[in-house]
Amino acid sequence: MPNDLIRLFPADATKILLVLFLSFLIGLEREGKINPERYVFGGVRTFPLIGLIGYVMALLSGSQIIPVAIGFAVVGALMVVSYIHKLSLADNYSGVTTEVSALGTYLLGALVYHDQLWIATTITVISMFLLVLKTTLEGLTQRVPPDEIFTFTKFLLLTAVILPVLPRAEFTQFQINPFKTWLVVVAVSSVSYGSYLLLKVTKGRAGVLLSALLGGAYSSTVTTIALARRSASEEQPHLFSGGTLIASGMMYLRLTLLVALFNHAILRVLGVPFVLLAGAAILAGWLWSRIPDLSENKSDRKLEPKNPLELRAALLFALLFVAMVVATHLAVVYLGHKGVYALGGLMGLADVDPFILGIAQSAGRDVPVTVGAAGILVAAASNNIAKGFYAYAFSNRKTGTQSLLLLLSLAVAGLSPLIYLLK
Repeated sequence: MPNDLIRLFPADATKILLVLFLSFLIGLEREGKINPERYVFGGVRTFPLIGLIGYVMALLSGSQIIPVAIGFAVVGALMVVSYIHKLSLADNYSGVTTEVSALGTYLLGALVYHDQLWIATTITVISMFLLVLKTTLEGLTQRVPPDEIFTFTKFLLLTAVILPVLPRAEFTQFQINPFKTWLVVVAVSSVSYGSYLLLKVTKGRAGVLLSALLGGAYSSTVTTIALARRSASEEQPHLFSGGTLIASGMMYLRLTLLVALFNHAILRVLGVPFVLLAGAAILAGWLWSRIPDLSENKSDRKLEPKNPLELRAALLFALLFVAMVVATHLAVVYLGHKGVYALGGLMGLADVDPFILGIAQSAGRDVPVTVGAAGILVAAASNNIAKGFYAYAFSNRKTGTQSLLLLLSLAVAGLSPLIYLLK
């Protein structure tokens, strides 16, 4: 009996009911915006009618798109007339949300006829969210400054526009792969941008230690210099030197993540030591910062991160990465394994990321995995030593001395895995 009833029920009836339901939802939301003192186009009757017109036009057109397009143009012309009438009333409110919603409702009817039920339902739900959350979304535009929107746009340019079109072939004897090279830039930019956003979100609530924690994931060198400069006018050596150690501990977590993206063999060698070093440095830095200082002054100033997605910086990083791949290959060919260690020690004095990611790309191919891992350890330790002297140079004497000793200790601890790597 139920099957007989189903057969009696027309196949298009379900689609018509769905069109009515979806377009009614949009009309119901628009009906709530109707104000007797202000002109608003359409509500719970008009929108279902527009949806049905879209369905009927698609039904009559079959597989032809032109009649549906003509119907869309006619409904669009009606919306233009409605908008002109709205402006003629000298109404302060002159948005086109209702008119655009009506055009979308017309297309919903056509989508349902062509059995795109999931797409039609999803578009309706998204439209409802956009319509209902008007106040929230407009408030967001007030809280997000234009330069942050531009920063996010540059992030999309790096990741979604440039990366997919780069060739994946190997070029020259150094096997330079443009796609992999830019993928390294994207990976570093993503980690830096994520940390940058966290710092911006916590602005006004984060103290020195939280700034050190998040800033270390962003750039431990930049964070070390920023904390050192702040400490020059504040007598809290244990707090700032402990924060500096925490930032360098976060560097090991950052490097673990980057290596994990590009070389699992090195990750198996250095993953556990790096996580242990990070945990030990963060815990030691926190305990050290808890030691009371003579001064009771509180530090309320926050770390101000700079935009990590400058296009020039991205291009420079890509060039440095290619240079490190070439330099690593030449060091192995002409200097042997010791050349890799020397190069790591030298690059650790500046930006350690290009060297480490260059090793991650070369290890197992041009460089043995153990040699590559040892070179990364040397570079990270060298970077900690360099940061120790940066802290000493920019801090007051007491903070600088403590920071230097703590980072030298971390550098020595960071070299300890060489004992079993170089056996």
